[in-house]
Amino acid sequence: MNIGILGAGSIASIFADMINHIDEANAYAVAARDIERANAFKDKFSFEKAYGSYEEMLSDPNVELVYIATPHSHHAEHAKLCIEYGKPVLCEKAFTVNREQAEEVFALAKEKGVFVAEAIWTRYMPSRKVINEIIESGIIGDIKTITANLCYPISSVERIVKPELAGGALLDVGVYCLNFAVMHKGNDIVSIESAVSMEGEGEGQETIKLFYDGGTMAVLTSCIYGRSDRKGIFYGEKGYIIVENINNPGKISVFDTDDKLLKEVVFDEIYNGYEYELLECMKCIKEGKLEPDSMPHDDTLFIMHLMDTIRDSWEMKYPME
Repeated sequence: MNIGILGAGSIASIFADMINHIDEANAYAVAARDIERANAFKDKFSFEKAYGSYEEMLSDPNVELVYIATPHSHHAEHAKLCIEYGKPVLCEKAFTVNREQAEEVFALAKEKGVFVAEAIWTRYMPSRKVINEIIESGIIGDIKTITANLCYPISSVERIVKPELAGGALLDVGVYCLNFAVMHKGNDIVSIESAVSMEGEGEGQETIKLFYDGGTMAVLTSCIYGRSDRKGIFYGEKGYIIVENINNPGKISVFDTDDKLLKEVVFDEIYNGYEYELLECMKCIKEGKLEPDSMPHDDTLFIMHLMDTIRDSWEMKYPME
């Protein structure tokens, strides 16, 4: 399948590198607002075509799937543009700035009969199923507490800190923590509490507590100023489960209450972890589906709703809202 990439930044580079290492996809086209930048990207990653405008690439009949790799602030606009041209969309997380924008994108996609998916890679990884199978096996008993953190020193990156680009910790790294909790515990959330540190014009770190029906609590921490261990931990009556790196799990370890290792699973990717979302979306498109099984539209809308609710409690809005 011929893949087009809309945007030529760092995340686009990682995705492009992956395309060149799987047989099912072809690095076909890249579009940027600057043709020189597009040409440099094309040459670096051996794409066939480079375009100096998004509309030019979307007019190319050979483009079969578009990966959107622009800042969060522009996702809704660019997803709608792709849909208007009839191009299936795989849009980088966070899917949009808020739920209202996501609803507009999905409504247009339904009207036009175009496939659209959020590219939150952890939703598509094999580790997701394995973690849930371990939890459901009852090996650590009833789980009442979940912790997860994701912190990187990325405050020097322009799109991360600028409010006009919907920057901040929540939409970039906090979204992974929220997805981690929802993927493995579900969406029966009865209340949310949070604390945020506002830096300059935006937010840079937060702790979010999700309280579930039944008494389970998830405590999630995200930050753009320092590096954390990125672990996700499930605490049960019979032991605990440690997931190494919730952003791209490499190992899962299960311990009993005496800290004895009961089970260990190590993951090896086909290439870099981004392949799973692309492979599933290509399969769905070929089958005529309009959304992926691993991240259906309702799940994207629920995560956007959680982030809207959290920001409302902070009385925080992005300039475009």
